[in-house]
Amino acid sequence: MAENTRDTLYPRNGNTINVSDRNDLYNVQGLPNGTDSRLNNFGYVRHQKSPIAGGMNNVGNLPTLNRERVADLISKLCVQLPHVNDVATLVTDEEVLIAYDTDTKNRFETADQVKKTALSVVPRYYHVYVADDPRMMKEIERFGRLDSNSRNIDQIIDTTIREMLKYPQGRKLSDGENENGEMINEMNDHLDRDFRDGTPIPKQTMSK
Repeated sequence: MAENTRDTLYPRNGNTINVSDRNDLYNVQGLPNGTDSRLNNFGYVRHQKSPIAGGMNNVGNLPTLNRERVADLISKLCVQLPHVNDVATLVTDEEVLIAYDTDTKNRFETADQVKKTALSVVPRYYHVYVADDPRMMKEIERFGRLDSNSRNIDQIIDTTIREMLKYPQGRKLSDGENENGEMINEMNDHLDRDFRDGTPIPKQTMSK
């Protein structure tokens, strides 16, 4: 199977399946830690505006978040946590959905660890939702080939998030944020409040 086949799942290594092979935001050269001293260096960059009035700096190579690679990193980190045996992660433009299999006796604590592991990887504006139910892996897997422009995608993901909120989410992140990193009165905050109030979220069909 060709490595650049975009529409086919293929094993990237012994424990990981990725949709496609793309440039990695982290460790672009694909070198393992320890093989290049540059990978151990700190990163420092300074930019100044163009001295020419109205001039623009070259922004053609602005970094972008590679969502598949970030999902891969989150899953790899989470599976190293105690009592976490299998992890599936979906990264959208503003959410991380994680379904995992665990043999923990403290579901709340494990959920908190999984959630905070994901938060350590993604930009701070992301919200993280977790579910310690391997059946939810199939639920989020179906989003793997969709994107932010897919039809009804927001409503579909909202419905899945509502299901995930039935599982332990760990601790509240701060006085101004709920368990999932949503600020009070933020747009997504209605999901958590609607779930607790019993307000139904309409079921949507998935299409592209």
